[in-house]
Amino acid sequence: MATMTVQGNIVDDLWTSPSQSHPGLHWAAAAFEPFNSLDVCNSTSTVLQSRAMSKPSSSSLLLLLLLSATLVATTCRADPDPVQDFCVAAAPGDHNASYSTTYPGFPCKPTSSVVSDDFFFAAHASGASTDNPNGAGVTPGNVEAFPGLNTLGLSINRVDLAPGGVNPLHTHPRSAELVHVEAGEMLVGFVSTEGKFYSKVVRAGESFVIPRGMMHFQYNVGTGAARAMTVFNSQLPGVVLAAQSLFGAEPEIPDAVLAKSFQVDADTIKLLKSKFRKG
Repeated sequence: MATMTVQGNIVDDLWTSPSQSHPGLHWAAAAFEPFNSLDVCNSTSTVLQSRAMSKPSSSSLLLLLLLSATLVATTCRADPDPVQDFCVAAAPGDHNASYSTTYPGFPCKPTSSVVSDDFFFAAHASGASTDNPNGAGVTPGNVEAFPGLNTLGLSINRVDLAPGGVNPLHTHPRSAELVHVEAGEMLVGFVSTEGKFYSKVVRAGESFVIPRGMMHFQYNVGTGAARAMTVFNSQLPGVVLAAQSLFGAEPEIPDAVLAKSFQVDADTIKLLKSKFRKG
């Protein structure tokens, strides 16, 4: 059978002609109509399952829709499900670690040597320094800092911002992000693939969610220090800093490419690079 492609409101290559094969395929195709490439991961799986169970169809068609729903649900996960109770990440060079059941995580520390402290993390009790040009400090709580998260599909950071400080524009390629403000107030915003800017001033006790892969930031708009906990649905969400990636890349992106992309002269690009190059 050909593969299924969802693009806009079209389902391509799943079958050649619904009218020539099975009349029930007309409503099967309609099951995909409300969805586009941006919202498939949010609700397609649930709706496909409900429609498959509510519409009269042959057993083969029902199986087709249920398999499609399972495929959508599987591909939308940030991290695959674990295959054991836990897999505390082993320290680098631990030759006793198990390499057989941890994909996509790190090797497992032997179960016999796992202790309660492996599931405990205290680094967020205090914040990182905000004495830097951005006025921001981020204390990571991903699998590299907290080995007990290995294969569990989640992580948490602490973000501290001085007055006027900003956690600069960046993306997380492998995870959505939930920003929960604990103190102060932050302007939190992201830009969608359509170029629309969504933002909100978030105060203590309030939350704001950032979809996976969207360019976003947190900016302290209050008069005092601000603090937030940011939660991710990946043990290692990754981070791509916009300015650092463009102007501090090694080796350098050619000045002509950046100048043309930003519609500025080469001298402006050289100035920006001087602020982000290492050393």
